[in-house]
Amino acid sequence: MKNVGTYDAGVAGQKGRPISMRDSAIRSGQAFLTSELAKRDTLIREPLNSTTYQRDIDIKVGGGWAKNINAMNIDFGVTGGSNDGVISAGGANGIPVVQANLEDDIYKAHIFNIALRVGWIDAQRENFAGRSLEDLLTDGIRIAYDKHMDANVYVGFARYGTSGLLNNPFVTAQNAATGDSGSTQFEGKTADEILADINSAIVAAWAASAYDRSAIPNHALMPYEQYSYIATQKVSPLAEKTILTFLEENNIARKNGSDLFIGATAYCKGTGAANTDRLVVYRNDRKFLGLDELVPLMRSMTSPNTDAFAYDTIYAANISEVEVFYTQPIAYRDGI
Repeated sequence: MKNVGTYDAGVAGQKGRPISMRDSAIRSGQAFLTSELAKRDTLIREPLNSTTYQRDIDIKVGGGWAKNINAMNIDFGVTGGSNDGVISAGGANGIPVVQANLEDDIYKAHIFNIALRVGWIDAQRENFAGRSLEDLLTDGIRIAYDKHMDANVYVGFARYGTSGLLNNPFVTAQNAATGDSGSTQFEGKTADEILADINSAIVAAWAASAYDRSAIPNHALMPYEQYSYIATQKVSPLAEKTILTFLEENNIARKNGSDLFIGATAYCKGTGAANTDRLVVYRNDRKFLGLDELVPLMRSMTSPNTDAFAYDTIYAANISEVEVFYTQPIAYRDGI
């Protein structure tokens, strides 16, 4: 009687050698079981990153492949001034005349482009892997674009002569006030002292804007460390409110009908003078500043690359620098 645990066909290179069920398991079965019994984790873990530019600036989409954005400004003047210069008596033969000065501000646009390359062999292997390499690389392109936009919005690109919300050269920065602890940093200050820092920045920007109620700052940004401190630190040991809640409820902008958003961005850290941390307050409104996404990120073309035995896909976008139409409603406080 045959042994049910044998297979007479043998194996290549060893004809006629009977292989038992046990022999087969020792030879390759464990590797097979390891492969077949392993649970496949379908989640792809991409790099950790954070972008906040969409939150902190108004983005206007459309415009095409323009090289610049032109914004028209107008200044008014009245002969003799608009106070007592416009008063006249009966029979007067001189009437003050209003005059206008029109000028264009020009803002730069730049092209973002990046290539995605998928090897031909890799494309064929996708059928076995069950995953698309092109889809994975497309996610990488989106991450690169968002990180580029973050830098463009907050600090610009010095190499190309642009700046952002946090380092506009026409905004004068001041140091934060020194608290009773002898420090300008938020962590060494009381809730009232931090509120005074924010209110002083808001009032300074509002005053520079001729106290125009539409120009009162409604946005404040700081580093994550300072934001975490005010978001978790109580106003006092006996209080229930955090410093953040206290600031949101008592700032001068809210008292004048404008809700103040207080948020964080990593770009505020080290942006101030002598690499200090910076607080910025500004009016987040298209009338005062914005950014044009003239051509949103798009897949522009795909072609075979015989030298690389691959397919190349080009993604491109056309983006403006940060357009600051009024610098008056912006204020910087360093050393927080």
